[in-house]
Amino acid sequence: MLRSSELRYTANTQLEHLHARYTGTGHADITKYDWITHQHRDTYASIVGHPPLLSYLALADGEATGRIKFEMAEKMLQPCGPPPQKEED
Repeated sequence: MLRSSELRYTANTQLEHLHARYTGTGHADITKYDWITHQHRDTYASIVGHPPLLSYLALADGEATGRIKFEMAEKMLQPCGPPPQKEED
């Protein structure tokens, strides 16, 4: 039977493994800006990586798929605008 300290160690190890494997999952100190930026980049990458979805967006916008792919790649640079100013302590 596992003690609570052993269980906590196992849970933390699993959580660290998930964070290392999936970098966009965030952590306790992630800012709202960083979280939203990760979400937008993941969405754009998913659209570019799934040709049927890319074709759907191109058809809806009346653009070529290459143009939509290029626009999505450009949006990945700063999907939520420039980062906010950091407060000095």
